[in-house]
Amino acid sequence: MNTYTYPLPLRWADSDAYGHVNNSLFLTYLEEARTRMFQDMLPGDEAGRRQRAFVVSQSVVDYRAPLTYREEPVDVEVWVISCRGARLELGYAIRDAERTYAEAVTKMAAYDLDTGRPRRISEAELEFLGRYTGS
Repeated sequence: MNTYTYPLPLRWADSDAYGHVNNSLFLTYLEEARTRMFQDMLPGDEAGRRQRAFVVSQSVVDYRAPLTYREEPVDVEVWVISCRGARLELGYAIRDAERTYAEAVTKMAAYDLDTGRPRRISEAELEFLGRYTGS
C-alpha cells in the first residue's frame, strides 16, 4: 500500500488527566496529516481552494492503544481507500515502530464552497490521489 506519512509532533497540552493524549485530538491529528498531504494537490490561491475543496462527511476512529506524551513524533499514515465521482474515502493509522494507537476512516466529498455544492473530482486530483492507493 502506498501511504503518505506525516511525522506529527506531540504537544504536552495534548495529554489529559489520565496522562495520555485525549481521544478528541486524534481527529485533529488526522486533519493535520490530511492537510499536509493535500498541500501539493490543492490550488495555491484562496479562490481556487474554495472551488476545489474537500469536506469531511464522516469520521470513524478505532482506538487501539493509549498514546502518552513523548518528545518523538508519532507517524500519521494516510492512504486512499476509494475515489470516484465526488466521493473520497481515506484510511489512516496513527503509529510508531512498536504500536498502532488508532486506525481511522474519513469519508469526504469534493466540494465547491462558492456554490455550496458537491463537484466531481478532477483528473489532476485523481492522478495525485492515485499515488496513495493500494494498487
